[in-house]
This record gives sequence, structure tokens and C-alpha cells, in this order.
Amino acid sequence: MSSRRNFLHLSGSVLAASALTPLLYSKLHAGVSQNDKIQVALIGCRGMGFYNLEDHLKMSEVECVALCDVDDKVLNERAAKVLELTGKSPKLYKDYRKVLDDKDIDVVIIGTPDHWHCLPTVEACQAGKDVYVEKPLANSIAECQVMLAAARKYKRVVQVGQQQRSGQHWQDVVALVQSGKLGTIRKIRTWGYFEYGKGNPKVADTAPPAGVDYDTWLGPAPKTPFNANRFHGSWRHFWNQGGGLMTDWGVHLLDIPLWAMNVTTPLSVMASGGIYAYPENCIETPDTLNVLYDFGKFTLEWDHAGGIQKGIYGRNYGVAFVGNNGTLVVNREGWEVIAETDNKNAAKTELIPLQPSDPKDHEKHVRNFIECVKSRQQPICDIEYGHNSALVAHMGNIAYRTGNKIFWDAEKGKFKNDEKANALLKPNYRSPWKFPVV
Repeated sequence: MSSRRNFLHLSGSVLAASALTPLLYSKLHAGVSQNDKIQVALIGCRGMGFYNLEDHLKMSEVECVALCDVDDKVLNERAAKVLELTGKSPKLYKDYRKVLDDKDIDVVIIGTPDHWHCLPTVEACQAGKDVYVEKPLANSIAECQVMLAAARKYKRVVQVGQQQRSGQHWQDVVALVQSGKLGTIRKIRTWGYFEYGKGNPKVADTAPPAGVDYDTWLGPAPKTPFNANRFHGSWRHFWNQGGGLMTDWGVHLLDIPLWAMNVTTPLSVMASGGIYAYPENCIETPDTLNVLYDFGKFTLEWDHAGGIQKGIYGRNYGVAFVGNNGTLVVNREGWEVIAETDNKNAAKTELIPLQPSDPKDHEKHVRNFIECVKSRQQPICDIEYGHNSALVAHMGNIAYRTGNKIFWDAEKGKFKNDEKANALLKPNYRSPWKFPVV
């Protein structure tokens, strides 16, 4: 029996009782007939949104009836692809509100830039639709809070696109951490070293491309001239639209310690970094950042470096649980345990060589969502989990932007005695858009 199989046999009770509890929901099929079609619309079609839709369309009960995007070129290309995949042409919209007005649509997938996650999600919940929304849940803490409130008030199923929760190898990791085999875990490292994190060389402002409704693309964000570096593919390097590597990869990787250690928010957060390596590039978010979260009984570190692709433990991104008996290292390629030794060089825990990853995690994530749409149960990455990981990521950016050591008041939903940090909780929406009230 392999090390991994032996471990899972010994820790089956842990796996069933904690790490995989949400998966029980996927076995329920009450509420929707297996013969009924679930009609889906995609809002934000260019990147991850369409990838999400493609996995939805692998299920026979799902039908794509509408696409929405502010870019005509993207919209028409994606419509042609849906026709190719399904033999049916979806309705096309440039205004997401018309999608939500359609009473026949059951589910919306939101694949917009981060600053456009909040309004469509809240309004979809109000319109009685279930939502699959990309991560991070939103571009600010206040938006995350109101989205969670809307999902709960209107009793909607909201799955956040943190597909690692559906991956078997991530579930195995959580089970091992919770088994105690690593010993006391006093430190957890998360990191992301990615070439794209350095931004792009500066280019001049121009008129928006033909067919792009740029004012709607900006939406509630401040009015800024069109620049190719702030648009498709690189908008996340600017605070009005995204949070850089911290809220892109950070949300994915920070979610794993929150899940495994069964915690939500830290006691305090400190950060340091800046645009150190590529000051000539067009970027607002830091290309270099270190964040330290204190959870009382352990510390959690985030470390990123844009423009570098060689990282810790020979991996350019990952999570490492550092325990007294051994260190577990994991990323999307697999996981392993590096055993600690005593004074006589005897291993304190079983060394586990690299275990394979789950290549179907995203497809499983989408399937879990659709099954929960039918059963009305909470999905495996319910909005509350997306809310928690986004909060922690945003806290890292807020600590960096203020230069302060910040302290979170969970009861009040704001920072303790810190006007600078609290000023970054909620964006000021540009007219005519209004911050949602639930």
C-alpha cells in the first residue's frame, strides 16, 4: 500500500468528519428534476469566465442561453464558440441588468474583472438567481460583506471559483494537517513567484478599441483614460480594478491554511514591499511583497515576487505547513511531506514522496455547484469561504498600503483604531452606480 493510501486509511475519520463534509451535499438531488434544463448566462466572457462556462456545458442538464460582455469582439467570438459547442446561439447583451431581468435564467456565471463582481452578484441574488462568481469574491472588504449578506438574505447558492476545494489532493492535504501527524504547526508559508506580476512596459493612453463600451467597463470605478495596460489581461495590477498577485493567487493559496487550520481572520497583519524590481513598468500594485499574519498559535506568511519564477521548495507557488514532525508542501502539481529528524537522525514522521494532483478539480467544482443548485445545499466553496479568504488577502494589501500593523475587529467588521485602514474598506462608487444595500 502506498504512503498516501496508508495515510488515508488511518485518517479516514478525520477526512470524513472535517475536510470533506461539504462534499456530502453533492450527493443530494432534491428540488430539480434530472430532466430539467438549468439555463445559464455568462457575464464577462473573455477569460476565466468562459473557461467556467465550458465546464458547465459538459453537463447535459446545463444550457447556455445568454452571454454578456462590454466588448463586441469578445462577445461575438464567444457566441460563435457556444454555437459550435452546443448547436444553439445564445442571446447577446452588453448590459448585465438585462440578463438579470430574464426570468428564464436560473444561474449566472460572473467572470468580470474584480471591481465588477459585487453589483451583478448582489443583484442576481435579489433576482432569485444562483451565482458562480470568480475569485477573489470582490475588490474590497465591504463588497465581500454585502455580497455574503445578499446570498444569505435571498437564500441563493453562490459558489466561488476557488476550485482547489474540490480537488482530491487538496482534500488529502487538509486531512493530513488535521490528523496531527505533522505535529504542532507553528508556521505556514504561502508564496507566488510569477512573471506576469511585474506588469507591462508603459504605453500611451488611447481611445478605447472599436466596439468596447469603456465607460461601462469602468462601471463604479473612478473615471480614467483608456490604456491598454489597464484593460484586458493586466487590469489586476491597478487598485481600482484588482489587488495584484495578493488577491489573484493569494486568495487561492491563503484559502488552504484557513481551511486546514479551521480559522477565519488573524489577530494582526503586517506587510512590507513595493515596486522594487520594475519601477519603469505600468503597475500600481507591488511587484515585491511580504505579509505576516498572526493567528495567535501560528503565523501565516504570504510572499510574492513578480518577474521571478523560481520559488520556495523548488516551486514557483505553493503552501508549506511547517510542523514539529515534518513539513507538508503542496501546489497544483501535487504534495509531499519532508520529515524532520531527531538527534539520532531518525524521522519524526513518515516521509511521503510527491503525490499526484487532481486534474479534474475545476470540473468537479462546477459539478458540485450545479448539484447544489438542484439540492439547495451549500456548495463546497460557499460564498462564506470566498468571503473569508478574500478578507485575508485584502488585509495584506491594506497593511501594505497604509504601512500600519493592522488589527481586525470581527464583531464590528472593521479595523481597530485605524482610520487609514478603515478608509480602504469600501470603494467610492462613481455615479450613476451606487453601492448596494441589502
